[in-house]
Amino acid sequence: MPRRNQAEEDPIFNRIGVLRAERGVSRQALAEAVGVHYQTIGYLERGAWHPSLGLALKIAKFFNLPMDAIFSDRPFEPMSNRLYGERNEEKK
Repeated sequence: MPRRNQAEEDPIFNRIGVLRAERGVSRQALAEAVGVHYQTIGYLERGAWHPSLGLALKIAKFFNLPMDAIFSDRPFEPMSNRLYGERNEEKK
């Protein structure tokens, strides 16, 4: 029986790449801080692999954010939608 691809069937969305970019953190630096290989960070960012609960907690602690600010079972709304949407409403 073929192995089920959990990342495709039950996606976990994340903001790891955005947070790294905002804070100037490389994949290597984040990986070292949370105890994984740097390629693991790339797999997580692309949604090709789900983090374990322990790894998700370490990443949240690293960024000093609650886990639900980083991980979700639904796609995150782009910040530009929120910002520009509010501005467009103000103009009306």
